[in-house]
Parts: sequence; C-alpha cells; structure tokens
Amino acid sequence: MIPEVQDVLDAGSGEGYYLGSLGRGCGVDISTAVIELAARRYPQCEWIVANADRFIPYADSSFDVVMSITGRMNASEFRRVLRDGGSLLIALAAPDDLIELRGRGRDRVSRTLETFRDFELIKRDRVTTVAELNAQDAKDILRATYRPTCGTDTPVCAGTDKSVGATFPPQRVTLSLDLLLFRISGSAG
Repeated sequence: MIPEVQDVLDAGSGEGYYLGSLGRGCGVDISTAVIELAARRYPQCEWIVANADRFIPYADSSFDVVMSITGRMNASEFRRVLRDGGSLLIALAAPDDLIELRGRGRDRVSRTLETFRDFELIKRDRVTTVAELNAQDAKDILRATYRPTCGTDTPVCAGTDKSVGATFPPQRVTLSLDLLLFRISGSAG
C-alpha cells in the first residue's frame, strides 16, 4: 500500500518492525527502551526518542511518506514534515481486532477521517488474519496494544470467565487493521 519512496517516517514506531521491514527510514517513539531495541534490530534506519503527539523533531518537508501504524496521529505535524505530494498511511485497530480477547471494539475510521480532513483519502482497506496464540502470546499482544483489558488488570477472553493465564489453551485470534492512505497536495499551511 506504500508507494515507492525515498524518505519514510514511522511515527510511534515501537520496536521498529514495520519500518525495519522497509529497509530504511526514520522512526520516532516516546519509549527509550523500544527505540534502543529498534536500533539494535534495524541499524540501517534512524531511531529517535520523541513525543510525536507534540512535535516531530525533523525539518519541514523532510519525508515522502509518514506512517502511523496503530500509533500517533498528529495531523498538523504529519503535514509539516511531509513533502507536497507526499503520502500518509494510517493503520487503526479495526472493530474485530482481538475480538476473541477483548470483545468487539469501536470503529475508529470516521473519527480519523475527521482528524485528517485536510488530507485527501485515496485508498481505504481492511486487512484481517487469524493467528493461533498461546497464553504468553495473548499476554504479549494485549500488553503491546494501548486499548484497555476489559476494565481489569488481568485480560479476560470475551464470552468466557477465564483469565488469560497459564491454563489458557491455544486459541485462534483475529488480527484486523483498517488502512487509510492519504495524499498531500498544495503547500504546507
């Protein structure tokens, strides 16, 4: 979904998997620990600790593409660092993401389209897959997401009274993202 590009920014890059898969670019995340991990795993990329919610520490018009994969959504900063004609890829947890562990989530697309109303939406997709998770996988994936765990400290499988713990049997879990690709046109404002 990302066009052939020269300069990519991953805002809220986490441990760098997506940017590292592209082979080059710059990643920004607020967590020093995940940026250190990203730098060890993907030394060909540039990694910076920063709060992309407030300010992206790059010059105006520095990037061809900005990605936000279940991460930050700072429309004014994204626009500032994107070149004219640049692309913005937003990936949001879809309502059925982790449905087996959390229950049905809310649809975030409308709110995101409103946030990025000054950008041109050029493509919208949903990608969904199913993975089999054991207890540790389920705990890890729930910790890696920002959504709460059903109002408790212990994740609970939707529709059951079992906590995700040592006796949690392997379970097929839905992973689903809404992908929004925007284009920038005109001059920065």
